[in-house]
Formats: sequence, structure tokens, C-alpha cells
Amino acid sequence: MSKQAPSSPETDADDDAGSEAARSPVTTGSESVIRALENEGVEAAFGVQGGAIMPVYDALYHSDIRHITMAHEQGAAHAADAFSVVRNEPGVCLATSGPGATNLVTGIADANMDSDRLLALTGQVSADMVGSDAFQETDTVGVTAPITKHNYFADDADTVGDIVGEAFALSDEGRPGPTLVDLPKDVTLGDTDSEPGPAEPPATTRPQYVADEDAVGEAADVIEAAERPLLLFGGGVIKADAADEARAFAREYEIPVVTTMPGIGSFPEDDDLCLSWAGMHGTGYANMAITHTDLLIAVGTRFDDRLTGGIDTFAPEAEVIHIDIDPAEISKNIHADYPLIGDAGIVLDQLDDAIKSAPEAAEWREQVQTWKAEYPMDYATPDDEPLKPQFVVEILDEATSDEAIVTTGVGQHQMWAAQYWTYTEPRTWVSSHGLGTMGYGLPAAIGARIAADDDQEVVCVDGDGSFLMTIQELSVAVREDLDITVAVLNNEYIGMVRQWQDAFFEGRRMAAEYNWCPEFDMLAEAFGARGWRVDDYDEVAEAVEEALAYDGPSVIDFHIDPAENVYPMVPSGGANGQFALTEDQL
Repeated sequence: MSKQAPSSPETDADDDAGSEAARSPVTTGSESVIRALENEGVEAAFGVQGGAIMPVYDALYHSDIRHITMAHEQGAAHAADAFSVVRNEPGVCLATSGPGATNLVTGIADANMDSDRLLALTGQVSADMVGSDAFQETDTVGVTAPITKHNYFADDADTVGDIVGEAFALSDEGRPGPTLVDLPKDVTLGDTDSEPGPAEPPATTRPQYVADEDAVGEAADVIEAAERPLLLFGGGVIKADAADEARAFAREYEIPVVTTMPGIGSFPEDDDLCLSWAGMHGTGYANMAITHTDLLIAVGTRFDDRLTGGIDTFAPEAEVIHIDIDPAEISKNIHADYPLIGDAGIVLDQLDDAIKSAPEAAEWREQVQTWKAEYPMDYATPDDEPLKPQFVVEILDEATSDEAIVTTGVGQHQMWAAQYWTYTEPRTWVSSHGLGTMGYGLPAAIGARIAADDDQEVVCVDGDGSFLMTIQELSVAVREDLDITVAVLNNEYIGMVRQWQDAFFEGRRMAAEYNWCPEFDMLAEAFGARGWRVDDYDEVAEAVEEALAYDGPSVIDFHIDPAENVYPMVPSGGANGQFALTEDQL
């Protein structure tokens, strides 16, 4: 279970020397930008061409980096984001100045909220025109400062490659996140013979990887003494590539596991210790475990409001051990009695070394199994009601391998995809969590497909509202001949909005009805993809089989019960242990 803190990037410099000698010399700032990406082993980039970024694209023309032209810059950012989730390395997106850059903002903000690795390269008007309201000028650095780890304005052709390398490295350093480099056209066109050096993040950003030994010892003592211990694995477990350490720790000490939504896949959901994910639409048994645990061991989570519900009622009986590489997250939302700052895998190894005996928690394990039996994730399929979305998700899960990658938009379909698909591997759940971006699913499927192994299936579970927001990216999947399957759970509503309107706004369904959407199966065919429409249970399995077998992009338009709601549900700000199983309980 041993993991070492990352070594300096300088250790790879000698390995790169031979390949450097075979490359053409750098002559312009734009070539230096691309050389910096090549030095970092970038294989793919997603973007949209335009005037101010054109010199960079001209340099990319001569590179082996695969460029995927997206239909919209938002799609480029989401595709790069999903690429990063699957590959566990920064994804790269490009856009021109002005509207190109601002169209990236949603995707950058999404990556920032979910701590995803992303490097955005934006064209800019020439430096001497900045501030003059030139054509397609926007203060991209100012606009994106709040939603990036750091952003840069490149002002010199001799240093632009080093800046790009630093931004790439910073995105990957410590707690991941997006970075951006704004590239004035005179800089990328400028002459230079400066080769970018080894990419390193700023020295001031180097995180603490190993937790304080005394703090680890104190945490080990309380774990040994706990009667009702519970592990909470967040997205940071996956970001840190620490799923193996997390699984070994849980199994060695027989501690039940709950995940956050971003942490889905960090622990196998078919393991007896797993209680699936907790929070607003998490399982009843996960929320009961959080409510009654006496020791919550939280790893790589920011304790967002969709997980915690009301702060005062979250894990009310528990002391909290919080492992996180970002000190800013410690006690930000939930007080940490035992803060352990460091890399998830390394700190779990430290705890493993310090714990002398497993907690005596047999009765607790029996109790969580009782909750599993008491609050099962099931649903009814009456003959006189339309197709249930949960059934569709389960058929898709059964038809695909454990390594299949699922991307989603945001809404009811996202919750059903999280609830009724059994995830056993990390980086197979790719979704928008913190920002909740409708339209994420389809471009994310494109990025995931580029990043995935050839034998991995990629399935986008989308809603009609989400799919419509970025449906233009289907043209990209067709052009690139990408083997992805889109399953649209079509209820002719923005379903989650409709559910909240029925529950909390006396059924006033203002602007929630989407019965004006096109026929998605026919629209898929118009794009050059394959399309199916499914209305009945006996059609589901056959359509899924045919779509998965088709070697290219396919869309199944599942017309589901428009009245179906997502349960369990913890009302916003409510107590996790008081979840509703029906609308009457809200």
C-alpha cells in the first residue's frame, strides 16, 4: 500500500533529451506553446479555431498532438475536463479571444468546482491593443481569475512556452484544478529560439504530502476506540489515484464505506462494506450511517451542501477525522477534530502503520446491513404506467462491463444514473457535481472516448433538457467516428425543476415543460448517427444491445414516465437522517 510523494519533473529531463534533438527548432512563440505541450506528453486537445488563436493552431498543424475541433467552445472545455477525469492528467482546450474565451467560462468554472485538471489556452488581441476595445477583445484574465487556480497573461515570445508548461504543471499539482494562459497574437507570432524548459509549478504551490506524525497517532487512537466508525471517500480519493489504498484500508479494518457523488467508483458498490453515496439523493442507508456514526473518517471531500444538508445535523454524534491535501478545506464547512493534511494515499498508509488493532465494530456492521434491508433502492413498474427510468439504467448497466464509463448531464437522469448503476472502478463515473452544468454529458462522452481504452464502452446517460443544450457536439462524434452511446431519459420536462415545483411551489410548473423538444432519434440520424425510439419495457434490451453493438455514435430516445421522481430525497438544508421516500414525506 505504499505510495511516494511526487519527485521533481527535472528527473525526466534526460529522458527527453534524445527526442528533443530530433525536433525542429522553435522559431516563434506559438511553436514554443506547442513544444511545451509536447514536452508534457499531451496527446489530445479540444478547441475551436479563430483569429487571435490562429498562430497557435498553425503551429499545432505540424504537431503529432491530436486536435478535436468541437462545435462550441463550451463543449471543448467539457471534453477536456472529461478527458482529464478518465486519464488522471490535465486536459487541454483552446479558444480564440472574446466570445471564444467567454464560451469556455462555464467549462472552466465546472472544472474548478470539481477540482479537475484543465489547461485552457486562449487567444488575445495584440498586447498593444489590449484595453482599446478592439474587435473580439475581452479581459480574459479578469473574467477567469475567480474560477482558476491561477491564470497568466503571456507578454513575451521568449517565455511563453515556460509559462504554458508552468500552467500545465500547476493544474496537476496538489489539489488539481484549471489554469489558463492568455496568448496575445503578437506574442504567438513573435520570433524566438527559446526552447521551453522542464515544466514545474511555482515553488510556493508545493503542497504537503505527508501528514504530521503526532496528528496521525492521535487519529489512529480514536479509530481503534471507535464503536461505529464510518469511512467517507470523496472525489479526492480518485484525484489522488488512491483508490487501492482506500480499498485496502477499509477492508483491513472492516469499516463501512460511504462515498460522495464525486467519489463514486472509489470503492466497489458491490462490496458488502459499501453503502453507496450519501447526501440529498443518496441511499437511505448511507444517510443513516452518517447520522449515527461516532467517528467519521473523511478522505478527500469538501463537505459540500448537497452532501451535508444542514450543517448542524450532519454526523451529529461523530468526531471527524478529515484527510485532505488542501488546508483550506479543513474545518471550512464541517469542523475537523483530527485534521490530517496530506495526500490521500500517503496519509492512509500512515494511518495503517499507526493503527495497532481494528475497532471492535461487529454490531455496527450488522446495523448498517439492517438499514440496507430496511431502505432498499427499488422501484415499482406498474403495467398501467410508462417506462421507468431506473429500469433503463439497470439494463444499460447489465449490458456493459465493469470498466464502462458513464457520463451524464445534470438533473433527474444524473441521479438515476448514479443510483441504479453499480460502479466498481474509479474514473468510470464522469459528471458535473459542484457547478451542476446541464449539457455536460455529450461533450464529456467525447472527451472520455478519446481518453479511454479502445475496449471500454462509453455511455452518456442524458436528459432531454441537458441533451438539447449541447446536441451540436453529436456532429463531432459523427465526424470523428467515435463509438459512444447516448441514452436520453426523455420525460419532456426539466425533471428536477418539475419535481421541486411540485414539492415546494404548489405544482406551478413554470418553464419546466419540454414537450417542444425534437424527436431525438430522427435528429441523431440527421446528424449521421444511429437513432432509436423506445417507449415500452420489451423494447429496452434490444435497443440497448443494438446501440452498443453499433461501431459509432448512437442515440436511444427513451420516453419515460414524466411523473417519476428521484427518491430518497433530503430537502435542501435538511437532516440526512430524515430523508423522504415519497413526496408526502417532504
